[in-house]
Amino acid sequence: MSVKASISMTDQQDAFARKLVEEGHYENLSEVVQHGLELLRAETEWPEEDIEDLKKLLNERMNGEFITMEESERRIDAMIEANRKAYGL
Repeated sequence: MSVKASISMTDQQDAFARKLVEEGHYENLSEVVQHGLELLRAETEWPEEDIEDLKKLLNERMNGEFITMEESERRIDAMIEANRKAYGL
C-alpha cells in the first residue's frame, strides 16, 4: 500500500535525488526517498535478535563475578604486561 505525502527538501537534496533518477539508479523521486527512509530505519532499529542477545549478555554480566575498580586495573595492567612480553616489547 502506498501513501502520498508532501515533503520539503533543500535545493541540493532535490538536485541530488533528480540526478540519481536521471542516471538510472532509481525509477523516480519516490523511490529515492523510500530508499533513504529504509536506510534510516535499518540504521535506527535494532533487530529483535540483537536486543535479545544484548539482554542475555547484560544478565550474564550482572550475575557474574564482581571485582573492584582496583582489581580491574590490576588485571588490565597484568594483561598489558603479558602482551608486551609476548611481543618482545
